Amino acid sequence: MSATAWIVVALVAALVVWAIAVYNRLVQLRNRIANAFAQIDVQLKRRYDLVPNLVEVARGYLAHEAATLEAVTKARGQAQGAAAAARAAPASASAMGALAVAEQALGGSLGRLMVVAENYPELKADATMQSLSEELTSTENRLGFARQAYNDQVLDFNDQAVQFPAIVVARLLGFPTAPMLDATRSEEERAAPRVQF
Repeated sequence: MSATAWIVVALVAALVVWAIAVYNRLVQLRNRIANAFAQIDVQLKRRYDLVPNLVEVARGYLAHEAATLEAVTKARGQAQGAAAAARAAPASASAMGALAVAEQALGGSLGRLMVVAENYPELKADATMQSLSEELTSTENRLGFARQAYNDQVLDFNDQAVQFPAIVVARLLGFPTAPMLDATRSEEERAAPRVQF
């Protein structure tokens, strides 16, 4: 074999080793995304488990606020379904979008429940209601941190998957970019408070 042939074989071997390394890195990053979503899923399950208890405690005090309680229960069910779909495909843009919409609806209905609960001093003073409210607040904070960790992993993956020359391997082997998990708050909640004198 001539020197040119050896150089070509060495270049091809180096290219194959590089492609394998890029592929392995993309797989590792995709697995980290799945792990980060699993952390979100743990907090979502905790939240979903708290909601029925919160509704049950409030039910006795809010007998004529049945529509609010039903809205919370319905939103919880929809959010659980969206979370199951996202759990099955944590890198799916449509699954993450549906989850964000469902979580926004659940957050809104829980917010309305808390506003209604403010109008009932007995409910507000109930120890179980206070405990559940604190648990829910704690879970929301944990959920925020878990979402941030998920988005950090998605950013790492997307950065790797779209940089040249790794993008060649990513496209050839089917590694599309992963979606960020948007905040689940409405535009009104995101808006800065307006101060008027």
